Amino acid sequence: MIDDDQVPVPPGREDDEAPANWAVTIVDDYDDATPRIALVVEEVGSAGYGFTAHLDADRARKLRVALGNGLRELGEDPGR
Repeated sequence: MIDDDQVPVPPGREDDEAPANWAVTIVDDYDDATPRIALVVEEVGSAGYGFTAHLDADRARKLRVALGNGLRELGEDPGR
C-alpha cells in the first residue's frame, strides 16, 4: 500500500453521507501485465463494498491535475 486515509463527513452533511476510507496501491496482475495504480474508496465500516479505479499512468496524471486544480480553486498550494 502506498497511502491511505479516512475522510470525515463535512459539518452539516452527517445525515446524508458517511465517512469514507481511501487507499492507493500498485497492482500488476492484469492479463496485459501492465502495472496500474488502484484507487480504492469505501464507506467506513463497509470494507469490500466500495469501488476500485484501475488507473494507467495517463489517467493517474489526469486525476493528479484535477486534484491540483481543485486545491488551487480553494486557494491552497497544490504541492508538487
